[in-house]
Amino acid sequence: MEAITFSPAQVHVFNLVSHIKSDLGLDKLRAQLAAFYAKQVDNEMDALWESGQFDEKRMKELRGSHFRTPYNR
Repeated sequence: MEAITFSPAQVHVFNLVSHIKSDLGLDKLRAQLAAFYAKQVDNEMDALWESGQFDEKRMKELRGSHFRTPYNR
């Protein structure tokens, strides 16, 4: 069996979350992580908009689009 090697960032996160002792603490962490990733998406979209790779025309083209994988029943 192959040993799993964690990155320093993963070890740091494991050490931090080991201190969460309640559901409220977990909920707060989830909210913080959601806010962190939402900010990352906002920053990336701002960069795309400023570079001209994404604009109002493209946004209108994508409005109403559905990209989910169709499931056969």
